[in-house]
Amino acid sequence: MKYPEEVLTRSKKGKIEVRNLVDYGRFVRYEYLDPETGKRSENKVKLVLFNGEDYEEYFIIPLKQKNRYLLLTAEKKGERKIWDGSNAVDLFEILGLEG
Repeated sequence: MKYPEEVLTRSKKGKIEVRNLVDYGRFVRYEYLDPETGKRSENKVKLVLFNGEDYEEYFIIPLKQKNRYLLLTAEKKGERKIWDGSNAVDLFEILGLEG
């Protein structure tokens, strides 16, 4: 198959590859805070990706190497509220989903 030059890239091993779109959409990223101090209680972040029809959840865990992260699939937890700095907001409202 012939691909446009602008979608081709070279891997670290020198192999030519095509950058192929799998999915796109909106996201919400949130962290966990200690309710007593307001500081991060754990060194992890939750990422919820919305593709227009459904959503996926991941934990983003920083690794020891600088700017390296582990992305772990998380179980879908359903409806929940998250703190936006002044109010509890519904996660699915932000994403445009109905629970």
